[in-house]
Amino acid sequence: MKASDFDDKFDRGEDITSELDLTKARKLNQEPRRVNVDFPAWMIESLDREAKRLGITRQSIIKVWIAERLERKVS
Repeated sequence: MKASDFDDKFDRGEDITSELDLTKARKLNQEPRRVNVDFPAWMIESLDREAKRLGITRQSIIKVWIAERLERKVS
């Protein structure tokens, strides 16, 4: 398919997914990167209690809380 035909199809709002090779598609900036953070013992204990209450891991609660804070800052 020519690029101009692809663009026209997209501009008309037609489904173009059949024209795409999605085997290597990925979201930008979603690759995990490791970060080491030292917390005081009382904070780890509090995180663990809250994570247990919610039925999730410590890492998950840290990621959720940081993401919520960053989203609030942006909006």
